[in-house]
Amino acid sequence: MHQPVISGTGVFTPSETITNDELVAAFNAYADKINAQNADVIAVGEMDVIPHSSSEFIVKASGIENRYVLNKSGILDPDIMHPQLRQRSDDEPGVMAEMAVDACNKALQQAGKTAADVDAVIVAASNFERAYPAVAIEIQELLGISGFGFDMNVACSSATFGIQAASDMIRSGSARAILVVNPEICSGHHEWRDRDCHFIFGDVCTATLIERKETAAQAHFEVLSTRCLTKFSNNIRNNNGFLRRARPDGVADRRDMQFMQNGRKVFKEVLPIVAKHILGHLTEAGHSPDALKRLWLHQANKAMNDFIGRKVLGRIPKPDEQPNILQDYANTSSAGSIIAFSQNSDDLTDGALGLICSFGAGYSVGSVLLKRAT
Repeated sequence: MHQPVISGTGVFTPSETITNDELVAAFNAYADKINAQNADVIAVGEMDVIPHSSSEFIVKASGIENRYVLNKSGILDPDIMHPQLRQRSDDEPGVMAEMAVDACNKALQQAGKTAADVDAVIVAASNFERAYPAVAIEIQELLGISGFGFDMNVACSSATFGIQAASDMIRSGSARAILVVNPEICSGHHEWRDRDCHFIFGDVCTATLIERKETAAQAHFEVLSTRCLTKFSNNIRNNNGFLRRARPDGVADRRDMQFMQNGRKVFKEVLPIVAKHILGHLTEAGHSPDALKRLWLHQANKAMNDFIGRKVLGRIPKPDEQPNILQDYANTSSAGSIIAFSQNSDDLTDGALGLICSFGAGYSVGSVLLKRAT
């Protein structure tokens, strides 16, 4: 049996940003347009007025101030309200693979490794740009990695589930090193025309290198244990898919074919599950919450993270104990907890314990208990 470690991480960040003020201006222009077009039915009560959004509302609801996206012009156009990405030929790298190669190279560089040291690529993400071939195999080819690759989807928990799968393979000896990659083009499946959620998501890609401890060339984090949980719920759902044209209604742009959630139910139901999950993981591993030096939580909503931190630690976490990055990146689905880890882990000293936890649609919860080793 081999001890798996995280020896490198990488983050690809798009060059384009959208501030809350920019997003609000576009949404309000869209709302005014739709309200004007439907003034008659609104007047007789057959349709509700679409209310304006505001930057103050967004920050209060989520803690988000900014988001990175692959294309902002389409999102901010009241007549389009979604990203516009050029059609690529089958001979070109896909956009998810292109993002991933950047993040993977950064992770390899941090770990002092090359593609020749890696045996597998796991792409774990919420939404994929195509059904097949697997994006992971394309990334494997672009990086020049021998071995294998596969895609997996557990929505916002995909990264931690991917780390568990990779760690298990490292432990068993079936691979020397594995890249777990999380390319999230959330802007593509998001509904930018819905006031209740139009501010939530951004785009990014993260990569994590998992390898055997004996081969790690730099400071790293031992993967002490992992824990995963799923429980079915419809409160976060996207009904898009390849069977769309086979359905009798044949509607190409139904509301339920983008991101949908019942936010109040998610808040009420998910948070107790997550807190119980983390505390159970720590108990199974023989550690008390006081032993944790850092929590790297899923970056969906500041209030959610604050609640979980209080439940786990039994007090209000200090900022450095539970770092947030969603004010800059917004919700990036599975990648959020890995961004928080990548940007807020180098300062931990030898032997320090930390825990990565992601949670979301499913419901799903994944946690990874780590120990710093220098």
